[in-house]
Amino acid sequence: MNQTDFNPHENLPVMEHFYTLQGEGFHTGRAAYFIRLAGCDVGCVWCDVKESWDAGAHEIVSINSLLQAVRDSGSDFVVITGGEPCMYDLTVLCEQLKEQGCEVALETSGCYALKGELDWYCFSPKKFKDPLPEAYEHANELKVVVFHPSDLKWAEDHAKKLNPKALCFLQPEWSKAERILPLLIDYVKEHPRWKLSLQTHKYLNIP
Repeated sequence: MNQTDFNPHENLPVMEHFYTLQGEGFHTGRAAYFIRLAGCDVGCVWCDVKESWDAGAHEIVSINSLLQAVRDSGSDFVVITGGEPCMYDLTVLCEQLKEQGCEVALETSGCYALKGELDWYCFSPKKFKDPLPEAYEHANELKVVVFHPSDLKWAEDHAKKLNPKALCFLQPEWSKAERILPLLIDYVKEHPRWKLSLQTHKYLNIP
C-alpha cells in the first residue's frame, strides 16, 4: 500500500478497532474505544503487535464507519494507537471524534509530526528511531518501556527534555517483566517523579 491508496480525510488503514479498558499509563482502567492504525517503520524488536507493521496487509476503513462503531459502543474516550498512528494525517478523524463528544488520546513514538487535535498525547519513545522535538512539547505523558536496566538512564535523558506538565511512567517490557519489575519498583521509590505502568490488560486477559 502507498499513500495514494487511501485519503486520510475519508479513510485510514486499520488493523483492528474494539471497545475495552485502557491497560497502561495514566488512563489505566478507563473504558476506551481503541482504533489501531496499521503501518509502522520504527521496528521495535520486542513489539507485541508486529502484525500491525505492514499497512498493506490490513483493510482501509472509512472514518464514518469508525465513528459509527464508537457511537455504537457508547464510549466517550477513544485511543488512537498503532502501528505508528502519526504516519497519517489524523486531522479529520480527531475533529469528528471530538464533534461526536469524545475525548481523544494518542499513543505514539513521537517520530512523526502530529496532524490533528488531541486531548491526551502519550509519548513512548523508542531506541530504533529518534523522536521529533515536538513530541516533548506535546507530551501529556511519557511512557518508557524498560527492556534492560540501562533503559533507566535512557528514560531519564528523555524526561529532561519534557515540558514541565508531563507525567512520567516506567513500564516493564512484558517478556522481561518478572526480572525487570522489582528493579522498577525500587527505582520509582527512589525517584518519585516516575510512576509504574503495568500492562494490566494482559494480566486480565482482555484485548
